[in-house]
Amino acid sequence: MLDLSSFNHLQLDAIREVGNIGTGNAATALSELLSCMIEMDVPKADLVSVYSLSEYYGDPDALVAAVFVRSLGEFGCSLIFLQNEEDAALMVDLLLQAQFGGSPPGELQQDMLDSALTEVGNIILSSFLNAINMLIGTRHQISVPGVARDMLASILDVVAAIFGQMGDMALVVNTELRVGGAEENKRRITGNIIMLPDPSALELLLRKLQVL
Repeated sequence: MLDLSSFNHLQLDAIREVGNIGTGNAATALSELLSCMIEMDVPKADLVSVYSLSEYYGDPDALVAAVFVRSLGEFGCSLIFLQNEEDAALMVDLLLQAQFGGSPPGELQQDMLDSALTEVGNIILSSFLNAINMLIGTRHQISVPGVARDMLASILDVVAAIFGQMGDMALVVNTELRVGGAEENKRRITGNIIMLPDPSALELLLRKLQVL
């Protein structure tokens, strides 16, 4: 069974490149969803222990929003889109502006805001996963997405407790998006994708990439 210490540089580079490709595809899908131009910084991808996730990110008491999905099929994995509350609110605002053609009417209920955030997260994670499946020639089915808002440490503790039973490694991809047209009007949004592949899926990925 694979563990972090068993990966060589070629395998780690291949996995990081998969994260970069998936994030690029997600940014393209997000641009179409929001009907605006999106530029993406070069993503930073790393393979880490699922039990070290809480150490990998910033302030454990920071409030975050997370969208979760589960991929079933040949490439089984769990996926999470994680943002701080400010960036999540901005992303929702951009989606609602795109859907209403301007400012949304009146005060919106929390469940509508959560629904919008879930839609954004689902598009991003589905597009990320689609890119991987196209790359390695596999198929998948994706679960109904869920959303949670809590302190970062609480979210990641739940991730480790639940998803750590399926596999103990996570591919974390961090990037910053610049959303908008003219440079002076661009808004910067940070997004984090966490992919927790099943052990068999990780081995499949490495075989398909011809590095195992």
